[in-house]
Order: sequence, then structure tokens, then C-alpha cells
Amino acid sequence: MGQKVHPIGFRVGIIREWNSRWYAEKNFQRFLHEDLAIRRFLKKKLYHAGISKVTIERAANKAKVYVHAAKPGIIIGKRASGLDALRADLQKMSDTEIFLNVIEVRKVETDAQLVAENIGAQLEKRVSFRRAMKKAVTQARRSGAKGIKVMCGGRLGGAEMSRREVYREGRVPLHTLRADIEF
Repeated sequence: MGQKVHPIGFRVGIIREWNSRWYAEKNFQRFLHEDLAIRRFLKKKLYHAGISKVTIERAANKAKVYVHAAKPGIIIGKRASGLDALRADLQKMSDTEIFLNVIEVRKVETDAQLVAENIGAQLEKRVSFRRAMKKAVTQARRSGAKGIKVMCGGRLGGAEMSRREVYREGRVPLHTLRADIEF
């Protein structure tokens, strides 16, 4: 078996924070499954809004859900009607009172999750994998990323044999805990 360490789990407590910030002795399982269900629901329902990450904080009988999105206007809607409807849907999933905050992702081209989803969407539209990957690399570098590494795998270009293609540019330090990297 390989001895690889997850890069985000490796950095938690040093330069990264947990995606769920709460402590529970009795209701740990319920809270954990609730968090997973909330994340899954938001990602599925708001996929077109470009969800980067969902952070959840709990205290007493309240849960604050922070949704980091590329297009917050789609989530909020006119006169915050979309936000109220979404809060009501989330309230049905949980016993605790839920507060919903939408945070805009400033640089979409440098957010790893959004870059990967963009490349995936292009591949679904039958765009050449080389063009999609190289375009993502150049856009990220142009918008201020110090380095980027993009990897695609599978039956690239409809080939019989699956393979993996990697494009990297700039600094991509994976060996230091202080490197602020995203996956």
C-alpha cells in the first residue's frame, strides 16, 4: 500500500482550519451526518452557482452555514428570496436553528475546486482535454497563483487505454507544511 498523506488533513491546525467547527460528546454522530447531508444537498442544488466550500459552525442549538460561492447572486436571488427558500430547505434537514451566510469567492481562477469543476464541465462538453487543462493553467497563473498543477486521468480523448496527463507551472511545493496549497 502507498504511504500518501492527505495534503489538507496534514495541514489542519497549522495553516488550515476544519471545515466543521464544533464539539460534541453525545450527538457527534448526528451532527456529523447532518453536516455531510447539508454539504451534499448544497453542492447538488447550487452546483451552477460555483460552490467552492461549505463551512459549518455549531454552538448550543444554532448552526451557522457559510457557503463560499463564485456567483452569490444566483443563491441570494431577488430581494433575498432564494436565500430564505434555501434556509427553509436546510431547516427541514436539521433540528437546530440554521443561519445561512453566502460569501463570494473573489478569484475564481485560483480556487482549486472551481478550476477542477470547470475543467470537468469542459470535458463533458467534449472540449479537448489538453486545451481545457492548459487554459486553466494559464488563467490561474495570470490571476496571481504562484504555481498550479493540473492532472486529468482516464480514457483521455476517447482512447482505448486509460492514462494520466499532468500539466504544472510555477511553484508547487508539496513537501512543506507552511505551503498554502488547495486541492
